[in-house]
Amino acid sequence: MAERNTLIRSMHDLGAAAWFGGSLMGAVGVNGSADAAKDPTERLRLSSIGWAKWTPWQVAAVGVHAIGGIGLLVTNRRRSVSQPGATANNVAKIILTAAGAGVTAYSGVLGAKVAKHADEGAEGSVTPGSTSSAELASAQRQLKVCQWLIPAFSGSLIVLGAVHGEQQRGVAGLLDLGPDEVVHGVRQAVRKVL
Repeated sequence: MAERNTLIRSMHDLGAAAWFGGSLMGAVGVNGSADAAKDPTERLRLSSIGWAKWTPWQVAAVGVHAIGGIGLLVTNRRRSVSQPGATANNVAKIILTAAGAGVTAYSGVLGAKVAKHADEGAEGSVTPGSTSSAELASAQRQLKVCQWLIPAFSGSLIVLGAVHGEQQRGVAGLLDLGPDEVVHGVRQAVRKVL
């Protein structure tokens, strides 16, 4: 690889990491803390507030990841065609990104429904109660699944990004090299920097 793509790689990876981490924290932390509220109506209100505060950051994370991904596709188009496994990895990442973004958007729609019915109360953020309407219960059940699908999709993207990195590293990794090869590589790296 003659050129460096640090900015777009960072956008791709940091976007996916924020998407994964924020979504996982929301499913565990936001919902878990809201579920501890004594008043059943507070559970839905608090979880809705927490998720609403995360939404703009989540949209930004998905967008940054997508922009970085498009940039990587453009800059690595030749390698993608010639290197075994690279095209399949790219196709998988495109499908996972689209699916994850779709589930993320649909979760926002479901979250708005839950917020609209917060006054009905519930057993938990994504667990209907005896006073929950059919619309609220349906939204909560779907949201319960979606909120775990999002970190599954975004986490898979991080793993596939690591696979791409392994594909690019060449035959021998740093730990596979002999001492002379390491010294030679360090010297070359220093020359490039200076």
